[in-house]
Amino acid sequence: MLIDSHCHLDRLDLTPYAKDFAKLMEDLRRQGVEHVLCVGINLETFPRMQALAQAYPDAISLSVGVHPNECRRLPIAVEKLVEYGRAAHVVAVGETGLDYFRSEGDLTWQRERFRQHIQVAKALAKPLVVHSRAAREDTLRIWREEGAAEVGGVLHCFTEDWETAKRALDLNLYISFSGILTFPKTEALQEVARKVPDDRFLIETDAPYLAPVPFRGKPNYPQYVRYVAEAIARLRGVPFAQVASLSARNFYALFKSAASAV
Repeated sequence: MLIDSHCHLDRLDLTPYAKDFAKLMEDLRRQGVEHVLCVGINLETFPRMQALAQAYPDAISLSVGVHPNECRRLPIAVEKLVEYGRAAHVVAVGETGLDYFRSEGDLTWQRERFRQHIQVAKALAKPLVVHSRAAREDTLRIWREEGAAEVGGVLHCFTEDWETAKRALDLNLYISFSGILTFPKTEALQEVARKVPDDRFLIETDAPYLAPVPFRGKPNYPQYVRYVAEAIARLRGVPFAQVASLSARNFYALFKSAASAV
C-alpha cells in the first residue's frame, strides 16, 4: 500500500470526480493509496481540512502551519497554531520553513516564523514538515539552533544534492521525494534517491502541484505517488512493493500519532 506523505486535499480540482470528494477517496483506495497527509499552508483553511479528516479518520492525517510564502510579513497567530496543533488528526506542524526563491528583501520575518513553528512543534512534541527553497544553509542552521532534531521532521519535496541530504539526515530529518524525481536532468536528486537509507525516506505528490511524468504540467493527485515510488524502485534496483512498504513504514515511524489512528 502507498502513502502520500504531503498533499493539499483542500486545493485539488475535483472536476474529474464530478466535484465529489468521496469519489476521489474511492479512487485512491482502488489505486492502493492507504493514507495521505493533508498539509496546511495557512490557518484560515484548517477547519476545511479538519472536516475532511473527520470524514475519513483512517485515511487522512493533517499538519497545521503557515507556509513561508503565505501572509507575507504578517505575524502568525501562535496561540491559534498551538490550538489547531492539538486538534484531532493533527500529526505534524507545518508546512513551515524558508523560501528565498519567491520572496525578496529583508526576510527576517520568514526566519522568525520558522523559529516559531519549531518552538510550537517542540511544545506539542510533534514533528515538522519543512519547506526549503534556495535557503538550505539558513534552513539547516535555524533547525540546529532551535534544537528541532528533538522532534524531527521531513524536508519535503527535496531537490538538493547528496551532501545536503547527509547533513539533513544527521539532524534527524527525513528526505521526501516528489514528482520532480521523474523529471529529466535531475541527476543530483537521483543520486540522493539511490543513496538515502532505507529507513529515512518518504514519498509524496505535493498535489495539486508538481505532477510527475507522464502528467507533468497537469493537475496532480495523490494517487500519482505511485510514479514517484516506481522511479525510486528503478533507481535503487529493487521491487516497487519494497519501496511502497519502506516508505509507508517510515511515514508511520515519523508521524507516530498517524499510526495509532490506522
